[in-house]
Amino acid sequence: QVRVKEENKLREERAGQLPDTKLTSKRLMELHVQAMYTFDPSQRLLQVNEPWPNPPRAPRMFLTRSIDGDIACRFRKDLPDNLVQRLAERVVLEQAPLHLADAPRYRKDYLHLLEAEQEDYGPCYWIPEIPTMPGNVMFLNRENIQPLLPDAFSWLAQEISYVHPCAAVIQDGQVVSICRSVRVGSEAVEAGLETLPAYRGRGYAGFVVAAWASAVRKEGREPLYSTAWDNLSSQQVAKKLGMRWYGVTFTVW
Repeated sequence: QVRVKEENKLREERAGQLPDTKLTSKRLMELHVQAMYTFDPSQRLLQVNEPWPNPPRAPRMFLTRSIDGDIACRFRKDLPDNLVQRLAERVVLEQAPLHLADAPRYRKDYLHLLEAEQEDYGPCYWIPEIPTMPGNVMFLNRENIQPLLPDAFSWLAQEISYVHPCAAVIQDGQVVSICRSVRVGSEAVEAGLETLPAYRGRGYAGFVVAAWASAVRKEGREPLYSTAWDNLSSQQVAKKLGMRWYGVTFTVW
């Protein structure tokens, strides 16, 4: 009984971190799912919602747990109904996460039933309004990108038409850190953050995320940010920018 009270208190504290708007943790998670994948009419998963051509198939299972206790799971279209039923029987027994690194209670069962070896799980954040931050930040497009790309970011030239907005920090005459739109939904967009190893630890990631989030918000959509449970540097960026943790996801490919 004491443990239950402690867990409920922690959930209330977590919920209190969300902005005083209609965007509850449940709603933010719904926006996250809509941005991440495409669905058939029965809400079965089809593809990863990447903005560039030829996106890959969606994962077989995508479990979401918001900090206020809302649990939901989506399954890929080609999974047999009897397997989905067995997985769903465990999903309904899941609990809200208390910590960023919380794995699902039935993680091993999901992996066993799906005969899977590849999994991902980690926290999801909403990016609040952030004051303009210092730093040499610009927005990249097809016209200005080429002279600025180092070899390590050469792939961005093929993506740039699809990942608007794309904020970048320029140092030593080249792009050293970028934040771009890597999942684009009608109401929310997911951030993709990359910084060259030699330029990490200088605050550049915070500059580009803040600039990107402001641009996304001006378009009338919500800026979202998610990462892996063991990516501590990415979580540190979220902490420094005051992002709001609203839940965790678990993905089985």
